[in-house]
Amino acid sequence: MKYFRLLVALAALAAIAYPLPKKKKKEEETQTLEVPKDPPAATTAETRRLVFHVTPLSGKGLLSQQVREALKALMKTAGSAQIVKLRAMVAGSGDLRRVPAIVSEVFTEKKLNLPVVSTVQVGGLPMEGAQVVLESTAMVRKEVNPHGLAWISGQQHSTDKPLEAVEPLARKSLDDLKTAVAAAGSHPSDVLRLTCFMSSLDGVNEVRGLIAADFAQAAVNLVQVQRAPARGVVECEAVARLRHAVAEPVRLVNPQGLPSSPNYSQLALIGARKIVLTGTQVSFGYQDADARLAFQRLDKVLREAGVSAKNVAMSSLYPLSTSLAEQVRRIRFEFYDPSHPPASTMLPFEGLPAMEAGFAVDVVAVVQ
Repeated sequence: MKYFRLLVALAALAAIAYPLPKKKKKEEETQTLEVPKDPPAATTAETRRLVFHVTPLSGKGLLSQQVREALKALMKTAGSAQIVKLRAMVAGSGDLRRVPAIVSEVFTEKKLNLPVVSTVQVGGLPMEGAQVVLESTAMVRKEVNPHGLAWISGQQHSTDKPLEAVEPLARKSLDDLKTAVAAAGSHPSDVLRLTCFMSSLDGVNEVRGLIAADFAQAAVNLVQVQRAPARGVVECEAVARLRHAVAEPVRLVNPQGLPSSPNYSQLALIGARKIVLTGTQVSFGYQDADARLAFQRLDKVLREAGVSAKNVAMSSLYPLSTSLAEQVRRIRFEFYDPSHPPASTMLPFEGLPAMEAGFAVDVVAVVQ
């Protein structure tokens, strides 16, 4: 018994001196936030289900806040429609690269499919403090364009005087748009989106009045393309609903009463049920080889979507100077079909998301 008590005492002392290690608590699992994906380079959409919106301007906050507010307003307006394309026009000194990143964050948070995104810098927007406006292309559930859509090239009128009033230039541009709409067999009330690129925002209210008089149903966007333009210019483009069926996937038209050019067509009447929309492809550099690389990347993106540069119906080009615009004219028909030049809008813009960028391009291509 004495030895037993001794053993018990020794065991107690050992327990005190060498306590058993405590069980470690299970380590909390570290939460890893998923990095939002980049917006796609291209997407396929159904022509007959497309609708168009332009976001309201806001002068509150910095660029990031304004982008989020614009997306919030857009999603409220679009409702259940699937947004497939955004074109962001940014004024001010904000980082343009933030725009697609914020779009990706917002759409990912809401578990929505990412749209393609085009981003360009403009000289100004018609509200003090406004830094961004978004143009949206979205698909609704039912057919709203049973005969297809017309993409109308920018109708440019210009003067060598950069301080010239824009209202007379806008009047001429809008008259040409009416000629183009009539040639498509449509009515001004069929115009769904109308964008005017201008050298100045002085007189913008007069321009709005001209648009409201004839194109009251259109989502309207007015921007100043450069802070210090070299000349006075207004170039208005549009998308309109067709009233009559087009037998072919795309019919390129140069109607009487409008200038005819070997470089572009005035109208692209799209009867194809499906089209491919791309985001901007940027030329990184100022040499012809850099321009070719941009068009090669565009063609690669289109081929991955099942079409090619030969299928382009509408081409929007954003050079940063007139010399770069001439470069685009030299290079583009190495990729586009020169016998069927697409509709097009091209004039110098203020900037692009890369410092070394020369121009950017985005397109609408038909699925044959």
